[in-house]
Amino acid sequence: MEDHLKELEQLTAEEIDVGLIQQYLQQLPDKALRFGARVLLALVVFLLGVQVIKLVRRIVRRSLKKGNADIGVTQFLDSFIKAVLYILLLFMIASGFGLDATSVVALLGSAGVAIGLAIQGSLSNFAGGVLILLLKPFRVDDYIKVDNDDHEGTVKEIQLFYTKLSTPNNHVVIIPNGTLSNSSILNMSTLTERRMDIKVGISYDADIRHAREVIMKVLEEDPAVLSSKDRRVFVEELADSSVNLNVRCWADNDEYWECKWRITEKVKYALDDAGISIPYPQMDVHLR
Repeated sequence: MEDHLKELEQLTAEEIDVGLIQQYLQQLPDKALRFGARVLLALVVFLLGVQVIKLVRRIVRRSLKKGNADIGVTQFLDSFIKAVLYILLLFMIASGFGLDATSVVALLGSAGVAIGLAIQGSLSNFAGGVLILLLKPFRVDDYIKVDNDDHEGTVKEIQLFYTKLSTPNNHVVIIPNGTLSNSSILNMSTLTERRMDIKVGISYDADIRHAREVIMKVLEEDPAVLSSKDRRVFVEELADSSVNLNVRCWADNDEYWECKWRITEKVKYALDDAGISIPYPQMDVHLR
């Protein structure tokens, strides 16, 4: 009798399992259809959201441009608005799949310490970008040099977390805003004029006074050298193999590099014509 009851219970359990499986299989097409519809709707919402975000960014950029806002401020706000709107769009899509936004916020709050440690570098860069826009140590199109990293170039973009520099050799250097806000920055575009120093070595046998006259003539003949500023040629160092002269003059910022390269070349030619040699490092070896 007991064995018979156990067999009935097993049969009943098997019938229940089979019934559940059949019910699940019957409902599967409907569930798949609803899930596919949600995915399709999420895709449509995402594509529409991307277009709305582009429209909002375009409107903000135009408004800032009409208000004569700084280019750096415009770039920074544009990247900030883009990040915020995309986060909101993802939350909206996630809520369409049944994810509660308040639960997500609570989860992020409980994991705040871990998240803060993980993104502390990004938060530092964001804060650095805000400081750059508020204090304005440089603007877009300024030529700057970062002392700590020995990077220099023209500022092209000030983004949410980093700044792009275009170097004289046409390389793009991406520097975190946190690094810039904590570094010594030489802004060479704040004034319209810039001083150049060119090191020239002559031999110990050469006449320093004659070399100075030859180089001063080169400076006087160059049209880009400012005559209103000081022009000097003086002994900078008594080195091991040469007497190092410093050629100092001023030029406009726009003509600085062309002027420096031209003067360096002309000084070489002028010293050659005057019979003044530019020595190279040498070593005397005495054998016994």
